[in-house]
Amino acid sequence: MASHRKPRAAGTLAAGLRTPALATAALTSVVLLSQSANAAPAADDRPSLEEVEKKVDDLYRQAESATEKYNGAKERTAEQRRRVDSLLDDVARRTQKLNEAREQLGSFAAAQYRTGAAAPGTATFLLAGNPQDYFDQAQLMSRLTGRQKDAVDEFIAQRSETLEQRREATESLRTLTASQNDLKTAKATVQKKLADARELLSELTAQEKARLAAIEKRKQGEAARRAAELARQQEQQRQAEAAAQQQQQETRTGTSDSDTSDSGAPDSGASGTGTSGTDTSTPSGSSTTRADKALAFARAQIGKPYVWGATGPGSYDCSGLTRASWKAAGIDLPRTTYDQVNAGTTVPLSRARPGDLVFFYGDVSHVGIYIGDGMMVHAPKPGAYVREESIYYDGESSIHSVVRPA
Repeated sequence: MASHRKPRAAGTLAAGLRTPALATAALTSVVLLSQSANAAPAADDRPSLEEVEKKVDDLYRQAESATEKYNGAKERTAEQRRRVDSLLDDVARRTQKLNEAREQLGSFAAAQYRTGAAAPGTATFLLAGNPQDYFDQAQLMSRLTGRQKDAVDEFIAQRSETLEQRREATESLRTLTASQNDLKTAKATVQKKLADARELLSELTAQEKARLAAIEKRKQGEAARRAAELARQQEQQRQAEAAAQQQQQETRTGTSDSDTSDSGAPDSGASGTGTSGTDTSTPSGSSTTRADKALAFARAQIGKPYVWGATGPGSYDCSGLTRASWKAAGIDLPRTTYDQVNAGTTVPLSRARPGDLVFFYGDVSHVGIYIGDGMMVHAPKPGAYVREESIYYDGESSIHSVVRPA
């Protein structure tokens, strides 16, 4: 009996059952789509938060370095401006004297012309723009009286000095112009670095800014720990030095007592108040007073904004703060960190005292005032305010040197 069931179409089986090859292809497609979806964020060139933080820190450091170059150029420009002004004033005075000398020659020439006493060429000689050109004509010089000869000599001297001063003023003006161009370039560099940093920060989301603040807080905690460790080491060193000094004092006293007992008279060279055991690292009263004054001034500026190129009183950059602080103590420091680092005695960090200057980075582009216990007062960076902070605020390796101005 023949079957009445219709044969199934060839495509029906394929629709109901997937072959291994087809299943593999489908799975591969799903995986590829999944990978594409997961890879989408990676295709974005947006930097990570850590990269942004490093880039911003680098830009601020570069801006601070450029700021110190700007400060140096500004200082040179101001000095050259003063020199040019002085030269121009001198030129004006000498020009006046030159004109007076010229008038004196003119009066002699006029008098000789009226009286008919002038020999041919004498008046021309006296009124010439440069009588020196006629000096080789001995017969003309011999006709001049003593007063006339003195007037000619004065004219020639004034003219020579005036020309030299004008030449020097012109050269100084050229140098001033070059310095002003350097100043503009340094200023533009600072502004560009700061603008780039602000742009990077402005692109962060609120969540990223919160994470960045947390990272900064952890860094501050580590810096505070390092400062506390330095303070502990310095205290141990002070105690050891004090104990050694006490031991030395007791040894001297014992020797003095022994000498007195043996001889029946005190040894005038072994007084208990001798200074041979004095700790040479202990500051003198005058230097301590100056350091205290500098530090007191710096602390009084806490809360004022960092502004690049500023020297107070309303705002400061880092070297502007240290200079103003030590100026309050009667010590005139140079303007830039590059010069301040050479304006005193370099001391080990372990012997840093309040008032010392702490310099940072290989290019010596930042400076703060040490206050003790691993802490300092400094003007950190744009957007921040003068504050107390650990000297390890940017890591131990960032510290360049410690300098004692007085």
